Amino acid sequence: MKISLSNELAVMQPVVLFDSQIARLDLLRLDLIHPVVSGNKWFKLIEWLDIASQGKKDGIITAGGAYSNHVVATAYAARSAGLKSAAIIRGEASALESHSLRDARSYGMAIQFTDRSGYTSIKNNATESGLVPDNWLFVPEGGAGPEGVKGAAAILDLVPGLSDYTHICCAMGTGTMLAGLSNAAQPYQQVIGISSLKGEDTLSEKIKTWQKPGAAAFQVFRDFHFGGYAKHPQPLLNFMNGLYLRTKIPTDIVYTGKLMFGIWKLLENGFFKDSDRILAIHSGGLQGNRSLNMGQLVFL
Repeated sequence: MKISLSNELAVMQPVVLFDSQIARLDLLRLDLIHPVVSGNKWFKLIEWLDIASQGKKDGIITAGGAYSNHVVATAYAARSAGLKSAAIIRGEASALESHSLRDARSYGMAIQFTDRSGYTSIKNNATESGLVPDNWLFVPEGGAGPEGVKGAAAILDLVPGLSDYTHICCAMGTGTMLAGLSNAAQPYQQVIGISSLKGEDTLSEKIKTWQKPGAAAFQVFRDFHFGGYAKHPQPLLNFMNGLYLRTKIPTDIVYTGKLMFGIWKLLENGFFKDSDRILAIHSGGLQGNRSLNMGQLVFL
């Protein structure tokens, strides 16, 4: 791989969300390790890239939405590894492409749109659909699967004093990072997932199939999605702005803003004991904020 990652910049930052907070909260700033393949994206891709390189594949094809951080990261990482890249994008082609898709194209990624009704079938059966070229590797949405889980487990290698934490918190989309963290955590630690998805929990059983024997228990909270995936009403933006003004930590509208809001509410509601030590993972994805208008976030 030719990507230079600044793991030493993945700093641990203590965070105080409100004045009366007693439980210790530290944030692992994975958003700082690379300007494009930032946050958890690198960790969820590294095993897939290794498979492609070892198998002498010509390219990688993946799937995602028009604002997918995973799509952008895959395009950049594939180019850095000397691989071609393509993506199946959920939705109709538009004259006004997202910043994410423009970035992906600039890294050499070929984009193919498909209507939403057929997207789920295509992404789950890409090889059978004939959309995967010969000698290419299909990487599921978000890098999901045992390969992505194995890579995500390495995130906790960056945490000094990991055994001191009682809880490890992360945002949740596909559940891949949560499963990896659970596998890497100590059995007495609890992994907390703050879901960005609206609706019933369809991922917990999948996550259990990715867990190794002795993995830490996990719990998913589904009350902090603000209306669904990528929804960002004004109360969420207000919280993100307030968090930045207080801590200088930028968050994104899809995952990390909702993660920090969820932790704030759990602290406020007494879910954590005063003696608990909480580790939260900043999973990057800040480029998704570029869909907002200037001025909506004070750190844009």
